[in-house]
Amino acid sequence: MSLVTFQTFVNVKLKPYERPTFSRLPSRISITSSHHKPECQFPPFLPANQSVAAVVFGEASQQSRLYPLTKRRSEGAIPIAGSYRLIDAVISNCIHSNITKIYALTQFNSTSLNSHLSRAYSGGLLANHEFLEVIAAYQSPEDNNWFQGTADAMRRCLWVLEQHPAAEFLVLPGHHLYKMDYQKLIEAHRNNKADVTVAVLDSLRDYNTGFGSFSVDFSNRVIGFKEEAESMPVTPLSVHGANFNGGLNEAVSSMGIYVMNRRVMIKLLKESFPTANDLKNEVIPGAISLGLKVHAYRFAGYWEEMRSIEAYYKANMENTKKTNMKYNSFYDRDFPVYTLPRHLPPSLVSDAAITDSVIGDGCILNRCRIRSSVIGPRTRVGDGAVIQDSVIMGSDIYQRLHKECIGGADTKQVNVPIGIGEGSHIKKAIIDKNAKIGKNVKIINRDNVLEGDNETAGYIITSGIVVVIQGAVLPDESII
Repeated sequence: MSLVTFQTFVNVKLKPYERPTFSRLPSRISITSSHHKPECQFPPFLPANQSVAAVVFGEASQQSRLYPLTKRRSEGAIPIAGSYRLIDAVISNCIHSNITKIYALTQFNSTSLNSHLSRAYSGGLLANHEFLEVIAAYQSPEDNNWFQGTADAMRRCLWVLEQHPAAEFLVLPGHHLYKMDYQKLIEAHRNNKADVTVAVLDSLRDYNTGFGSFSVDFSNRVIGFKEEAESMPVTPLSVHGANFNGGLNEAVSSMGIYVMNRRVMIKLLKESFPTANDLKNEVIPGAISLGLKVHAYRFAGYWEEMRSIEAYYKANMENTKKTNMKYNSFYDRDFPVYTLPRHLPPSLVSDAAITDSVIGDGCILNRCRIRSSVIGPRTRVGDGAVIQDSVIMGSDIYQRLHKECIGGADTKQVNVPIGIGEGSHIKKAIIDKNAKIGKNVKIINRDNVLEGDNETAGYIITSGIVVVIQGAVLPDESII
């Protein structure tokens, strides 16, 4: 049999090998967890393209809505579109916006994220003032607690943030998918002479974004905030006598993206609200209540905050469409998404039928059928397997295909290698990394369950989507 033959192979989007362009990447990366506080002097005048520093948060909170994908990783480290991580979209936005002073604040399940950032964004060809610095959560003699929230994390890291000159700080969630030129946001902030600028969706979404909503007047000045928590009723906040729902004011949804002047940020965190833990529910509403000049910057493009497993699944499925792709930066030559170069071999396809799918590097696809699916790097698919409308995250290693015993005294002995076994059928599922799917396994949600928790067996079902947990083992002949 020939090693590579194509029986039916159309509309396949092979993920391009996208080595970062080092002339546009930060030249230094380090991981900081020390509590030493060096003294530094700042020049009185700064070039405009060097005056902004970005602060990127690797996760939203400890209670992630993307569990079990976050069982062993933070939200920003979740793989997407075959070869990328969610945080790559945000870091790439910074690079394309000429913001190359980037601090990544990480805490929960941060090992994978810290490793990815340190390996993916270490250039070496730029000036010393351009960098991506990972600030891992730490304990110090002054404070032996971990970060209590976004505001607390920034307050405790001010001594690091102040090491390099910056007139404004751009605060970014690291797990959202969107394409934005932050230079336009910074320009609007400066033109309005604002103390704080908040990025908002151009119209109020019909679901809770998780970041609350603002009331803005005709000049886009923010005059009110409404918290939107899933477990509590929304609470209007009135500012200077202006009611949230009154007058001609418009309600817009927050994106959780903020620009703050350096002096204002330090004063808010250290003086006005020294015990506040959260930016979105405490510091930003507090700035409005203090009468600071807070403006809204409207964003009309595609934005997905990954508010659920279903949203994450749909974002991946969008990449398999040939037309009307909502997020196209994965294939945008002028605005690409950067990620870690893995130096993997091309995928080996042997007599497989593949349509409307994204195939990562280094896959071994035998006589299988794949349709409308995202296949991550190093995925091995056996003969006769069928994959439909699914996300297969792939593997971190190439495993030798020899017999091995998995299990214990009270479990069935199975010999299952990493990958998708022969004759298996997977439909509308997310298979996390390093999962071992045996032969003739059916992951098809046979009983049409909408919500189900069977984590002990290696999977859960949410919104009708079967999610197989990272490293889980499904023995031969299993049916879900």
